[in-house]
Amino acid sequence: MTTTATNLRTCAMHWTDLHEAAGQPATVGAFGLGLRGYLARLDAADAEQLEYEAHQAAHLRSLERDPIQIGERPVPVRLHILDTMRAVEAALIACADDIAHAAQRAPMTPPRAQRAAVARTRAERLAWEDRARQIEQAKADLVDPRRWRYTGRRTAPHAALWLLARVERKPGPCRRITEDEERRIGVVAAGAAERVERALDIAAQQWTLSTPCACGGQIDIHGGEGRVPVAHCTGCGRIWTEGGVIAA
Repeated sequence: MTTTATNLRTCAMHWTDLHEAAGQPATVGAFGLGLRGYLARLDAADAEQLEYEAHQAAHLRSLERDPIQIGERPVPVRLHILDTMRAVEAALIACADDIAHAAQRAPMTPPRAQRAAVARTRAERLAWEDRARQIEQAKADLVDPRRWRYTGRRTAPHAALWLLARVERKPGPCRRITEDEERRIGVVAAGAAERVERALDIAAQQWTLSTPCACGGQIDIHGGEGRVPVAHCTGCGRIWTEGGVIAA
């Protein structure tokens, strides 16, 4: 059974693979802005623009495969990979924001330091030492690297690892998450990991065709994990692949 922790690790570990799979944008047409520029434009792009870019990407890919193209050529960006990255990152960061808002301890403001007066009594000395501990704790609290922050490093891998620490009850400036919060993380993590695995084709998948075989049996298709999809009839046992029928 796949756990929430496994799903979060999948998102964090395969983020670099998604970057590599997306490729580098070509330096012609609409693809000269790079990955960050594309992601920024995607929020404001309308359906017509997206359709144009898809056709442009297909055209660039056809040119790249053309045997008359000689020498080093830029690799066109793969839009479905970028869309996956954008959706996964948005979901993980939003989930981390919500969990941090509910479970993370508010950062302490360091109290104003006071000059140590001569401790005339034991109570005065203990009060001053307690004040000094508060100041040190507040300073450490503000710079704690385990704190989820709403500015700065807000990436999918960082969000996934921060949520993983909450699920695994690791120490940090947070209370233990509740069962409802853990379920929320689990739902988000499962959806994000499924998108990542589907984009990279690293998970086994199975589909059932709505159209039955000639014998009336159900046709199941197995693929994923880098394998060529294979169709199998549960009635007559016939098997198909890209090259046609391979067994009857």
